[in-house]
Amino acid sequence: MTPYQTTNYFLEQGFEILKLDPRYKTLLVTPSRELRVELVIENDDGSIGNYIGYRVQHDNSRGPFKGGLRYHPEVDIDEVRSLASLMTWKTALIGVPYGGAKGGIQVDPYKLSQRELERLTRRFTDQIAEFIGPETDIPAPDMNTNGRVMSWIFDQYSRRYGFNPGVVTGKPVDLHGSLGREAATGRGCLFAIREVLNAAGKNVSGSTFVVQGFGNVGSFFCRLAHEVGAKITAVSDVRGGIQNTNGLDIPKLVEHVQKTGSVVEFPGSEPISNADLLTAPCDVLVPAALGHVLTSDNASKVNAKYILEAANGPCTAEADDIFNQRGIVCIPDIFANAGGVTVSYFEWVQNTQHLKWTEDEVNRRLEEHMVSAHKALAKAMASYGDCSMRAAAFALAIQRVKEATDMRGLG
Repeated sequence: MTPYQTTNYFLEQGFEILKLDPRYKTLLVTPSRELRVELVIENDDGSIGNYIGYRVQHDNSRGPFKGGLRYHPEVDIDEVRSLASLMTWKTALIGVPYGGAKGGIQVDPYKLSQRELERLTRRFTDQIAEFIGPETDIPAPDMNTNGRVMSWIFDQYSRRYGFNPGVVTGKPVDLHGSLGREAATGRGCLFAIREVLNAAGKNVSGSTFVVQGFGNVGSFFCRLAHEVGAKITAVSDVRGGIQNTNGLDIPKLVEHVQKTGSVVEFPGSEPISNADLLTAPCDVLVPAALGHVLTSDNASKVNAKYILEAANGPCTAEADDIFNQRGIVCIPDIFANAGGVTVSYFEWVQNTQHLKWTEDEVNRRLEEHMVSAHKALAKAMASYGDCSMRAAAFALAIQRVKEATDMRGLG
């Protein structure tokens, strides 16, 4: 299955639980708008660069479209449709007043200079400017984008429509960004697994974790989990993986990555392949990199009790079925990694109300949202009967979007 087919497969599980009228299915699955734009820039050497950009706006019944912008050579419309749909259900489940959207540019950002990236970002902003805005559609960082990219979008948008930092979130703190935003997704993941483990009579402290991906989300999760007593036994990045069954020294690993740019060759560790890392023994496996890394080929070999989906769509439909059959609990991405969009919402609130919250306040409010979402999810699982956490999460999110759609009407 493609990523979009996988998302719709999970949606179908939610539809089935709710016994939803078939007329709602097309309404809730079909995106509101899809944009495909050609981006032509002049490269530093005078040559011409041609790129394709996408923005898919899935649903805005509960609030403005909201979702990240990724730069990757494999970005295509199918992936962006899937991620936009997931944002609709994620914002509904976590309880922030947004809809779902996603964007991307088909480019390898590592092959462009900073000036070329800036020109590409500003050109993309010009192409979609009339379709975004603080009350319409609010982009944010995603794979290979960051606060600097958001600053360029904010500036380019403001040149046309006037000063309005709320057009994007994930901005640098000194440019109307929010404290706590950088660590938000990783911190939200920690709150999610804490609540799930506690509900089962277990604790993060003393539990073993294997983390695929040591970028923003994975590294912050490891730091925060390590601080509360978790044992991180293996991690990986694009260059390779490392393991130490007695637990990695995460603060020293962070220093090593800052110096070398990778986790590989960290003193006191042994190398491990990405394939072996995904099947390494642990209490909790945390895929925090790309989507569709857990498939029918490796799902039967996964040696974890829980899977915490820090990445978007890391499990294929086939893998999810295998995990359910094996009794492995998947904590779905639309709950697990919702910390990022939650603090993006906090940033937007601060921008629109011209406020500045402390980091402690941001973290406290994030914890409240994650705990509340888990309580609602646990209640839904009990109400819906024998279903997976993912199916219950989608059903609960679908119900909330349906109710908003009904109240607003179609006319």
